[in-house]
This record gives sequence, structure tokens and C-alpha cells, in this order.
Amino acid sequence: MAIADDRVTTALSAVATVMRGARDPWWVIGSAAVALHGVVTDVADIDLLASAADAMDVVTRLGLAVDQRDPHPLFRSRIFAQWPRADRIVEIMGGLAIDERGIWQTVIPTTRVILGGVYVPDRADLMQILSRFGRAKDLERRRLLAAL
Repeated sequence: MAIADDRVTTALSAVATVMRGARDPWWVIGSAAVALHGVVTDVADIDLLASAADAMDVVTRLGLAVDQRDPHPLFRSRIFAQWPRADRIVEIMGGLAIDERGIWQTVIPTTRVILGGVYVPDRADLMQILSRFGRAKDLERRRLLAAL
């Protein structure tokens, strides 16, 4: 695990706690997952991927508002909210989909391993997800994961 920032570790612990009652599989993806796999990288926020039902349950329990902004041109979630914590913002995504050549495809990891007390996709699965996202920062994280 390459997370040297105690604030990220604290935020991940809070994610694990809030997801204890989840009915469906959930994952931390993005930079936090990459760091948990051992890559030294900046973790600006924590991306929590859950089913729409579990995401809505968490949003309700935390008293958060579902974000009603126009969707990102590449990504959209049935449920999206930000959990503004002092240690890190947690972005809660329920029913995440990505626009792949004009077709919205659901993003559901195929693997689930526990690192740092949270579920993340295994390294190969996470690399595939980062490739699908296709942004420069995702491709760089994929390259760093592949180099491990």
C-alpha cells in the first residue's frame, strides 16, 4: 500500500464504515485504488462506486444532496453526491456509466479484493477500467500500475 497520507487512510476507513450495510458489491476506484495497489500517486479525492440503491442509501444516511448538475460528457451516474470530509472529499457514484463510442456502458468491476480495509478491483481489472476512462491522468495511472 502506497498511501502515506494519514488523512486518506482516515477517509478510507470512513468509507468502509459507511458501506458496512451495503446490499451489493462496492469498490473504491480511481487514484485511491491505484495508491492502494502500491503506486505512489496523489489522491485528490476518493471515488466510491456502488449500486444506485446502496449509493442512495449512503447519501440519505449522511444527509447529502444528490448532485443535479448536467452530466459529464464522458461519465454519468444514476446517483452522484459528494461527501465533503475534512480529510478528503468522497465522490459517491451509484450506477456509473461511461460513454464508449456513443454508447453508455455501465462500469462494474469484475473483481473485488480488500486493500487498506476497502474493496478495490484487482490490478488487472483496475487497469482495464482506467483504460476505458481514457483521460490522460487515467492512462498515466494505468501505466504506473503496469510497471509494478
